[in-house]
Amino acid sequence: MHLDVIGLLDTAQFIASPNCDERPPGTDINLLVIHNISLPPDEFGGDGVIELFTNRIDSQAHPYYQSLQGLKVSAHFFIRRDGNLIQFVPCHKRAWHAGVSNWQGRERCNDFSIGIELEGSDTTSFTDAQYEVLIALTQCLCQKYPIQHIAGHSDIAPGRKTDPGPCFDWQRYATDVNRGDLFHASGHVSIGHEKL
Repeated sequence: MHLDVIGLLDTAQFIASPNCDERPPGTDINLLVIHNISLPPDEFGGDGVIELFTNRIDSQAHPYYQSLQGLKVSAHFFIRRDGNLIQFVPCHKRAWHAGVSNWQGRERCNDFSIGIELEGSDTTSFTDAQYEVLIALTQCLCQKYPIQHIAGHSDIAPGRKTDPGPCFDWQRYATDVNRGDLFHASGHVSIGHEKL
């Protein structure tokens, strides 16, 4: 995996989302935010997420889609159940994934974060292929940007969001990324008796 100068990943399929803009000048990218998404809810393998992130979702295609009408959202990356990786927004731009959010007293997490969506739900375990790609992607992003923390959407928008949910294996992720320092503030990971 390699990121170019604007933050496009050579191993990802790129599908441009219009739902992005410039980050504030001088902003360091220092937070990764992990999400889950499936459209329709709890259904995998379709084009609903791609259609949502590219503003092409048909509100009549599924009853749930009516609640998404006019919604303008995106993420930098989307990891399918089979490990296929799609990029919607170059990393140097601000994707619209976090919404109203706060991390350690800093609001507007979209300004300084990269959003990674996993195809899944709060009630379904993630696949080995997804963890493998997520770990490799995280390591690549940490080499390119001054990442200091990794958090779930639920950590930056508590009470409003629940993802990546209880089925996400934070311990496995942190162990394989091999950077426990990145997980300390989120409180999801324990190694030995120390809560990371």
